[in-house]
Amino acid sequence: MRADRPTLPWLEASDPLPPPHQAWGASTAAPGLLAAGGDLSVGRLKQAYAQGCFPWFSAGQPILWWSTDPRMVLSPAQFRLHRSLRKTLQKFRSHPACEIRFDSAFERVITHCAASQRPGQEGTWIVDEMVDAYIELHRAGHAHSVETWVHGHLVGGLYAVSLGAAVFGESMFALRTDASKIALAALVAWGLAQQVPLIDCQQNTSHLASLGASEIPRKDFLQHLQGTLGLPERDWQFQPVYWNQLLKPSTPP
Repeated sequence: MRADRPTLPWLEASDPLPPPHQAWGASTAAPGLLAAGGDLSVGRLKQAYAQGCFPWFSAGQPILWWSTDPRMVLSPAQFRLHRSLRKTLQKFRSHPACEIRFDSAFERVITHCAASQRPGQEGTWIVDEMVDAYIELHRAGHAHSVETWVHGHLVGGLYAVSLGAAVFGESMFALRTDASKIALAALVAWGLAQQVPLIDCQQNTSHLASLGASEIPRKDFLQHLQGTLGLPERDWQFQPVYWNQLLKPSTPP
């Protein structure tokens, strides 16, 4: 059966994004696609994330805006800490040459994420235009990097967007084994300490599912989002004590 291809709104620079429920449905050629065009200004990105939308496009394409349904999310309280990762984190935490930093090298993190090779993916969606836009969003205080450092070298990390108490995970990279997992675990540990209820993961991957992420209906995600946007911005600093809650002994069933 041929997938439907409904009309796609084209945005001029001053046009607002359509409401999320107007995104293409499951039977279309691109489920979740909402609009094309516009710009990647700080104001536009803040508007998009505040209504549960995000940009995602490849080189040679116009800016494409998405609002997926269902939405993949990770609750810090439901993070699945496998035995091997627990051992890795305990070793990392105890080694004086290993540390987590926030926002000390955002430009390097997003550049590494853009250059990372991913199975089944040709090229990158983090094109130069996206890199520049998120650097500006970082300077405006709404994009952050979580960084894994070993012996003074940046070996892995991720970047995320924040509005109020809402956190939107974007992309990860690793130059050493488990370096991106350590950064994600640090974000989860920070989220537990800062009482962040959900981390948006946008789309389903088996890797995220193995760590406890799950899909929820878009309407539930948007309802959650509206409840967190007006809350105070979280303190984007990492304290080693944040590992305590994540690494506390698990309770036997």
